[in-house]
Amino acid sequence: MPKICVEMPQEILDDLRVHVGDDKKFVNLSDAVRTACRKLLDALDEIDNRHGRNKFEGEKNEGW
Repeated sequence: MPKICVEMPQEILDDLRVHVGDDKKFVNLSDAVRTACRKLLDALDEIDNRHGRNKFEGEKNEGW
C-alpha cells in the first residue's frame, strides 16, 4: 500500500485522535484517514450521479 504525507491543522488532528485507539471507532490514524477518504469519494459519486455525470464500467471520461 503506498504511503502519503498529509499536512492538516493541529486542531483537526487532535479532534480525530479522540476517535482512535482501543475500543474506539478507528484502530489507528491511517484507518481514520482511509475511511474519511472513502466516504468523501462515495459522496462525490452521489453528486456526480445527481448531475448526470455517471461513470459506467468501461467508459472513458474525457478530461477527467
